Amino acid sequence: MALVMNLLLLLFSVALVRSDQTTTPLKSFKIGENVTYDCIDIYKQPGLDHHLLRNHTIQMKPSRTQLNSQTSNSITHKNKIKCPDGTVPVLRNTKEFVTNDNLFVEKYVHPQSADSPGTHIAGVRSHAGPYRGIQAWVEAVDLKIEKDQASYSQIYLGSGVNKQTNYISTGFMINPGFFGDGRVWSYGFWKGKDGKGCYNTACSGFVQVSQTIPIVQPIDISPVESSLLRPFIHQDKITGNWWLTHLGPDEPYGDIGYWPKELFNLFDNGASMVGVGGVVKASPSGASPPMGNGKFPVGGRRDSAIFANIDVLNSDYKQSKINSFPIEILVDSPKCYGLRVGKVKWYRRTRLGYFFNYGGPGGNSCGV
Repeated sequence: MALVMNLLLLLFSVALVRSDQTTTPLKSFKIGENVTYDCIDIYKQPGLDHHLLRNHTIQMKPSRTQLNSQTSNSITHKNKIKCPDGTVPVLRNTKEFVTNDNLFVEKYVHPQSADSPGTHIAGVRSHAGPYRGIQAWVEAVDLKIEKDQASYSQIYLGSGVNKQTNYISTGFMINPGFFGDGRVWSYGFWKGKDGKGCYNTACSGFVQVSQTIPIVQPIDISPVESSLLRPFIHQDKITGNWWLTHLGPDEPYGDIGYWPKELFNLFDNGASMVGVGGVVKASPSGASPPMGNGKFPVGGRRDSAIFANIDVLNSDYKQSKINSFPIEILVDSPKCYGLRVGKVKWYRRTRLGYFFNYGGPGGNSCGV
């Protein structure tokens, strides 16, 4: 549990170190208020400015890991962004964005504690690594939370040795203090060998490859059906880079980009831990926000948010369900959040198999 909480602390405590683009964009897309993407030369993108990537050669596509089964997203990328050949979309980080992030860090960093006070989790994990990847259906839900709170749904993998940590996570977040609004956003996060980490493309490290799907973007939530995405973090079998892929509806996959192997020192032979779950961060007043869809998973699978078809790649890149390995259930505040594991045969015409519901209303009695 201590390793998981330390990893979650990273999510809430990493500051942005880059706030502007140093390359003139060839084209820009404004897809909403305060949301602009610049099409940057792929070889001059900010991700490559990291000092560990000075001699890095861009990998344009992954050495494909063949999956046993395919599923598609209910969240579709509506091609709001299509950068010209040779360029990739990078979210423009305004001064307001950086200010919001710095305030967020200032409020939530608690260096005096090994854990992160006010952070609560509900999920499953496995320490039976090494693992080469993890994928799952993740449900995105539109919640109303306060500006100084945060609510995440994520898949992740990590390794920790002697206070060193390597970590990658992706999924959805609602984080008004970070993005400046209360919408659901996709995101990616990493923590590497030099003790530094970063969200998205806000600072150097992640190499964007897709011309149409950025690593971070606001998500359109359907008011009438579940909004599902199937992210996949996987280590390339040849290069050792860690790719982020969205499985469907793009053909064959939506390969967004990757975290280069040079960023990590504990991932050479895979990650020791994988997991999925919900995470929330309370406001300084102690009020915890809702998790999942804000409901306890006490009934059927439609009662609360869902993770499903949780697959992992073992050290030999063989695909298996996560429950074929020893798993641990994580619920640190049962007064406010819950978890229900089960099986279903069909969901939206797709076989789900192993799944779990998670979530809860939060409140003022969740503890620290």
